[in-house]
Amino acid sequence: MDLKAAVYYGRRDVRIETVPDPPAPGAGELVLAVGCVGICGTDVAEYVHGPRMIPLQTRHAVSGHCGPLIPGHEFVGQIVAIGPQVQGLTVGQRVVPGAGMWCGQCRWCLAGQSHLCARYFVYGLHADGGLATFVRVPACMCAVVPPACPDESAAMAQPLAIALHALRSSGVRREDRLALIGVGGMGSFILAAAHAAGLTSIMALDVDERRLERAALLGASSLIQVRKEDPLAAVDRLSQFDGADVVIEASGAPSAPLLALAAVRRGGRVLLVGLQGQPTTLDLHELVLREVALLSCNGHDCSVDLPRALTMLSESDLASRMLERIIPLEQLVSEGLQALAAGSVHGKILVRPGPASVSSAAPPAGAGVAQVHSEGGREHRLAQQPLTI
Repeated sequence: MDLKAAVYYGRRDVRIETVPDPPAPGAGELVLAVGCVGICGTDVAEYVHGPRMIPLQTRHAVSGHCGPLIPGHEFVGQIVAIGPQVQGLTVGQRVVPGAGMWCGQCRWCLAGQSHLCARYFVYGLHADGGLATFVRVPACMCAVVPPACPDESAAMAQPLAIALHALRSSGVRREDRLALIGVGGMGSFILAAAHAAGLTSIMALDVDERRLERAALLGASSLIQVRKEDPLAAVDRLSQFDGADVVIEASGAPSAPLLALAAVRRGGRVLLVGLQGQPTTLDLHELVLREVALLSCNGHDCSVDLPRALTMLSESDLASRMLERIIPLEQLVSEGLQALAAGSVHGKILVRPGPASVSSAAPPAGAGVAQVHSEGGREHRLAQQPLTI
């Protein structure tokens, strides 16, 4: 069987190639037939400016990978083979991997903060990911997809889980005034999640008018266009409220942290989500005088946020409002990575590596006979939980 994959070779060099079958699943592992894959700003940054995170020249200290890599860390797949020591999962089920793998032994893992694991690595960035016909992943980071959730929705669970983690970290309440700086890729997921969670006062700030138009469709109650030459002028629009109760900075723009601190009220909270490319200067004197809490977050809690994201995607039209288009694997570069890099796309792009439905996909030759092994293994089960922030 010819298995297709996107392979990253370096800056602006991603090729669609025939690749070998994935190895048979080892202890605690699954082989998935990939249904849909989302691409995001991180993928685009690696394509345009990388390698930044992909271990192309030097072996990764944890994953052990070195050299060309299959990207894709937002994906859904159907189980076609199960390794030893996996319980609670069966061949034919659809799952979403959380993408980030943890050790389970460091002080952060033992404290329930596996997303801060000292040996954390990400499938699709530090090890082969989901932009392929088949992929091998750890079972422990997979959440079962509800039957009512199609692949096109489930593929958005991983970024939505990050958005839910951000909302929880911010401490925002339904009655709060939330200001969201940057409503691009991750910002739009945070906005949609906040709206679905019942927030009614959400101010969306962005330099891009088309992003703001989409923000209105996702639930923003007011739109503020930020001028690149004078970003702090946007704060004037917030003066009638004495500032926002919570400000989430999701753009990563150099001036955005300063704007966030200016937009928050006395005693409010600022959560930094966007990654800064360079060090930035903040007025900490003013921050202390106004008792502003400055927080940050990254990633998600796989056992908590991922099931909640799937619940939300199953019970709402969030995915359809986020989706821009679905493309085949062969168009990944031209209609996906390059289009996002050019700023001509403002919604979510999904890639379909294989057939329209993974239900008919045959297991790769290297996967061996699909069966469940339970000896000595802990039961793997992620229960669906009600949405909370």
